[in-house]
Amino acid sequence: MTDIKKLRPDQFELYDLTVMVEKIDGHCTCDMKIGDCFHLRGGKISLPEGSNFCLYALQSAIPLLPAKQRKNHPADWMETDSRVVCPDPACALVMRIDRKALRVLNHDDVSATPLTPDKKID
Repeated sequence: MTDIKKLRPDQFELYDLTVMVEKIDGHCTCDMKIGDCFHLRGGKISLPEGSNFCLYALQSAIPLLPAKQRKNHPADWMETDSRVVCPDPACALVMRIDRKALRVLNHDDVSATPLTPDKKID
């Protein structure tokens, strides 16, 4: 973990995430398999070469990803819960969100809105 004091005032940290199919207790019509995954690095999703990921499973994970990228209070449920389920009840696909390395990002690289002096942390 990066020491927050070593970050510049215009920098912040996000976890890289991997979202992986952990189990399928039903019939997945999207041909998903255990181990299928996608990666989130900064604000960009990527898939391993030659793979696919079900849009419906993806949509159920997306709302949780920004919170899982950030450090939260240790008692926050986002720190302990890491599974999300595909919305298709016949599929019963369970995905696990795993935190990977911390990435340092620069405000100006990810925002078109300038960081004004009154918003900077000293």
